[in-house]
Amino acid sequence: MKLRSISVLICAFALGAASCSKEAPSAGKDAPEQTQAKAAAHAPADVKPGSHEDWCGEHQVPESQCTRCNPDLIPAFKATGDWCAEHGLPESQCLKCNPDLKIVRPPKGS
Repeated sequence: MKLRSISVLICAFALGAASCSKEAPSAGKDAPEQTQAKAAAHAPADVKPGSHEDWCGEHQVPESQCTRCNPDLIPAFKATGDWCAEHGLPESQCLKCNPDLKIVRPPKGS
C-alpha cells in the first residue's frame, strides 16, 4: 500500500512538473501585441486629469490617481485618510473592501 501511494505521488509530481515546463517569454522581449497593449494601458503624461484619456487601463482607475503606477501619489492619499493598508491602495479604489464600488471612466470628450 505504501509503495502504491508513493508511486501515485511520484506520478502526480511528474505531471505537475511537466505542465510547468513551458518557457516564459524573456523579460526584455515582449511580443509586439504585448508591447502595444502595455502602451495602450497607460495615459500619456500630458493628459488632462479627469478626462477620458486620463485612464490606467491596467488598473482601471484614472491614471492621475493610480498609486500602483505612480507610488509618489501614496502620501497624498494617506494624508487625506483615503488609504487601505491591508491592500496597499486608496480605499476609494479598493474593490476588495468595497465590492460594490464602481470606478467609471469618463466619457470621450470630457
